Amino acid sequence: MKIVLKCRKVVSGVAEGEALVTKEPISFLGGVNPDKGMVVERGHEAEGQVITGKIFVFPHGKGSTAGPYIMYAMSKRKTAPSGIINVQAEPIIAAGAAIGNIPLVHRLDQNPLEVIRTGDWVRIDADQGIVEVTRKEGG
Repeated sequence: MKIVLKCRKVVSGVAEGEALVTKEPISFLGGVNPDKGMVVERGHEAEGQVITGKIFVFPHGKGSTAGPYIMYAMSKRKTAPSGIINVQAEPIIAAGAAIGNIPLVHRLDQNPLEVIRTGDWVRIDADQGIVEVTRKEGG
């Protein structure tokens, strides 16, 4: 089953991969290990999950303005997510995605936290304003 959602571009590009969805905001500074591409924030819903190569779906960022530098470092180390979908992007995540060249979209026509599930295959085309979701088998 394929679901097509309309979205707004924050950072242009096309990305696809398996979705990792969390309903909790994330801080890339201290919340993500840039060497391992893993969420390390204690008690976070996605703690222990690897975001490298995934389409990372979360409501918005939080925390330090140093977060964009972590995202840039992850991009250089090839540990960054392939793309990011936010409910509402804010400046920290937008800046990090821009300098890390990570496609970022937000303001989808349906809440991505309710429509997209971890394990679904997701393709972002930020320039066309489209997110395609293919349900994981049995999902």
